[in-house]
Amino acid sequence: MEEKLEKKGHKLQLNDRKQGIISGVKDVISFDPDVVLLDTYLGLLTIKGKDLHVKRLTLERGEVDIEGEIDSFLYTESKSAKRAAFASR
Repeated sequence: MEEKLEKKGHKLQLNDRKQGIISGVKDVISFDPDVVLLDTYLGLLTIKGKDLHVKRLTLERGEVDIEGEIDSFLYTESKSAKRAAFASR
């Protein structure tokens, strides 16, 4: 199953910095109104902004919809970034 999702790839669509549609998501690590941390097939994706909300989450299909004021996207390597994310809490 994991191989099939990985072959689908990873896609990020941003509309007017207010709505993001992301595919190729393996897991949601954490989320709050300022930061959403997603584990994708291309590494960890940190989304920063204001009043962020996870509007739709379908991990079976690897899809997440985010709404709010989106300021930035940052990719990092999965293993080291997970440790850093948990250590900073």
